[in-house]
Amino acid sequence: MPTSPSDSPATAAQADPAGPAAPGDPAGLADLAVVGAGPAGLAAAVTAAGFGLRVTLLDAGERTGGQFYRHPAPGLGAARPEALHHGWAAFATRDAALRAHGAAGRITHLPGHHVWTVVPQDPAGTSATWVLHAVAGPDELPATVRARAVLLATGAYERQLPFPGWTLPGVVGAGGAQAMLKSGLVLPGRRVVVAGSGPLLLAVAGSLAAAGARVPAVVEAAAYTAYAPHLPALLRNPGKLAEGAVYGSALLHRHIRLLTRHAVTEAHGTDRVEAVTVARLDRDWRPLPGTARRIPCDAVAVGHGLVPQLELATALGCATRGAADGTVALELDALQRTSVPGIWSAGETGGVGGAQLALFEGEIAAHAVAGRPVPAALVRRRARLRAFADAMGRAHRPGAGWTGWLRDDTDVCRCEEVPAGRIREAVADLGARDARTAKLLTRAGMGWCQGRMCGPAVAALACAAAPPGAPGPPCAGGGPEPDRRPLSCPVPLRHLAELPPADR
Repeated sequence: MPTSPSDSPATAAQADPAGPAAPGDPAGLADLAVVGAGPAGLAAAVTAAGFGLRVTLLDAGERTGGQFYRHPAPGLGAARPEALHHGWAAFATRDAALRAHGAAGRITHLPGHHVWTVVPQDPAGTSATWVLHAVAGPDELPATVRARAVLLATGAYERQLPFPGWTLPGVVGAGGAQAMLKSGLVLPGRRVVVAGSGPLLLAVAGSLAAAGARVPAVVEAAAYTAYAPHLPALLRNPGKLAEGAVYGSALLHRHIRLLTRHAVTEAHGTDRVEAVTVARLDRDWRPLPGTARRIPCDAVAVGHGLVPQLELATALGCATRGAADGTVALELDALQRTSVPGIWSAGETGGVGGAQLALFEGEIAAHAVAGRPVPAALVRRRARLRAFADAMGRAHRPGAGWTGWLRDDTDVCRCEEVPAGRIREAVADLGARDARTAKLLTRAGMGWCQGRMCGPAVAALACAAAPPGAPGPPCAGGGPEPDRRPLSCPVPLRHLAELPPADR
């Protein structure tokens, strides 16, 4: 892996006067392929291009910014899209740089390209070239990009903990509600309960209320006193504390109740949600008897943090680690390198930490790929924000007792309609001791979303239902195992059939 300018892709970029790599052209070769145009990928692409590297930026979305910097389509006529975002200037600056580098031929931006696998061009390891296969556009055309180095900035998706009634219309993800507002300028309902765990809830509640929704309560499963052991990390991030204070004051100003150590344990309704039951939780997130109350609403925005999206990385064999929030993240070194030579990563894949941290990690990775010294200021900022992110992860990590609010008839896997009782039966009667075995026995996680919605819940149920001392893999706090799969998204069979033998 590059450790100095002499052995980095930058050397090849300076020696080769050819123009930018041509995607789909076997002769085209980028110095760096970046997967994901969110904060981390965008920062990495423009920084690397500034060092003279030829960069190909691929993203499944049609517009840059990822999930965090979603913005309305031009046709909606939004006068001030930046009003829905925090830190919009950081995005706008880099997006303008992307266009400038694109015009100069240093960056090839490929929107609407969903990368489904990354493979070495020479499996024997004698070549330092990577091949990225993607599904492109609404017609699902095959696309291929070749690069000397790859940076994975694939982001994360929302963690959902099921509860009875969560499949009713009107129950949406907290991040999904924010995305509806940012990109479509629409609300999930007029009276919205915001629930789950994590700092995103405050931002979502504030945004929905500012847009005209009534938010009767923010239901936070954790207790903010859990931050107390991490006071040094908090004090090193005064900007984050100020941001939290702004969200808190917005709740007070709009008379929104904040219920800590509470959870939505059931949603009620016929054609759509009409009310939710909220109960107080003990320290392990078990609902306390006699504490339930009903709150009328016509929508619920619920989410329990984020899960790093690692399919491309784990298919390559990149090493993973358990993160502070109970998810699985990539093991990265000080230069954002994975355990696989030639593969870097930045952003939520290395542990959920927010957009600002992702920007810094993208810049650090670009310095490393280009063989440039990493500025000490960037390293300090990353360390400070990573410590804060770990403190948040520990404070809001789901307790093992949350499965107590699941009835046996509650669907856990929405795609395959697998109820909690069937998963519990697979553990108790059929010997399942982990999420993978439970999946094979019940089909939970085999649907369209490929376990993104139900994966953490299935893993937690498999551990919660296992008898003490049962044989099999240990349940590490109910956390999911690394998700390994050869394809990261649905791929037409014709694409597989048309692959050259070397890439199969």
